[in-house]
Amino acid sequence: MIKDIIAPMNSKEQFEQAKQVESISVFVFSAEWCPDCRFIEPFLPQLIEKYASYHFYYVDRDAWMEFAQEQMVMGIPSFIAVGNGKELGRFVSGLRKTKQEIDAFLASLNEDIEQKG
Repeated sequence: MIKDIIAPMNSKEQFEQAKQVESISVFVFSAEWCPDCRFIEPFLPQLIEKYASYHFYYVDRDAWMEFAQEQMVMGIPSFIAVGNGKELGRFVSGLRKTKQEIDAFLASLNEDIEQKG
């Protein structure tokens, strides 16, 4: 399960703190019952290893429903990246996500930082 691969989000403050650091933090919204979330589990460790400079956090959408709604995350799995004081990008939808799509999203975060930095 994704929650066994990635450290859990423990508080909204953790999200706010992650926004303030220079490195990229990626919050992965998921739930145990979600079949599309199970679909990404086999390749997610490879992507986490590829983007080892990023910090990944698991957000249990059911446990953090209010937070997910505040972030406008209705479909899962979804990804929100933060750092440098702001949101850097999001890959949020209710559609199944492929390894290539998630990889492209994560790669784009580095490109955005380099262009803005």
